[in-house]
Amino acid sequence: MKAIVLQGPGKAGVQNVAEPRRGEGEVLLQVRKIGLCGSDLNSYRGRNPLVTYPRIPGHEIAATVVDSGSHPEWAVGTDVTLSPYRGCGHCAACERGRPNACKDNETLGVQRDGALTEYITARTEKLFRANLSLKELCLVEPLTVGFHAARRGRVTGEDTVAVFGCGGVGLGAIAGAAFRGARVIGIDVDDAKLETAKKAGAAEGINSKGSDLHARLAEMTKGRGPDAVIEAIGLAATYRAAVEEVAYAGRVVYIGWAKEQVAYETRLFVHKELDIMGSRNAMQEDFREVIRMLEAKRFPVEEAVTNTVAFEDTPAILDAWNREPERFTKVMVDVS
Repeated sequence: MKAIVLQGPGKAGVQNVAEPRRGEGEVLLQVRKIGLCGSDLNSYRGRNPLVTYPRIPGHEIAATVVDSGSHPEWAVGTDVTLSPYRGCGHCAACERGRPNACKDNETLGVQRDGALTEYITARTEKLFRANLSLKELCLVEPLTVGFHAARRGRVTGEDTVAVFGCGGVGLGAIAGAAFRGARVIGIDVDDAKLETAKKAGAAEGINSKGSDLHARLAEMTKGRGPDAVIEAIGLAATYRAAVEEVAYAGRVVYIGWAKEQVAYETRLFVHKELDIMGSRNAMQEDFREVIRMLEAKRFPVEEAVTNTVAFEDTPAILDAWNREPERFTKVMVDVS
């Protein structure tokens, strides 16, 4: 069968690989659509420290059951998505019931081969079915990352939440916070992304390139600052801004990985008595919450997906994305 294989930084191509064999507790899936995100781009660029080569990418999955084995509850023809994470079960995070942060986690397409191929196998406990289209199913996993950040930040309907970054992950955080009833402020340097953010649930948007971010947030929050800030970019400047702009006794949640060292005015950690948290991957309940939100048609699916390409065109779109990243938010690949 065919697969997209990353042979090394900047090198992707279509190759023939062995078909998977279904094991005990697994079903065989025909892959229908795959979403590509920033981590896939970084893998292509050689900037993902968790990836070794060669590697088949792909962890945002819409697929159809073609062989359910001894699991008739997953009938042939059922469309599904799945959680791509695999924890070890015995590290500190797993023992605390947080396998998403497993010390030895293996994610499809990152530490192990992914789903940008014709068929894959998956354990039944990782599967989710829903009354959703294939495109919507393909959006579930990337949205869970932002939903998990909203959960980590203990967001409620009483909160004003600012989200730095309105790309794929940031849209999930905006939708997740809004789905919990919060007033959400999206922050980006791209007006088109800010418009999409409003359709995803942001009440207001700030273009931080064209306005004074601090003054605008102070105006919107009557001088208090946001109750919670979610950083979904991974820049040193936005890492610092999250701490500077959040309200006293507020919560800061980091999703993005800063690619350089970050220098803080640490006095603010203590003076504001902040809760500062990381957010990694997602939990099973995040998948279920995203599915409820998508089934309620509360997310701008069409606007969020900027490009859809044929399977054979994946290497070309990765190259284009690498050269002009500002042109892309969410790329999907039609596999079958």
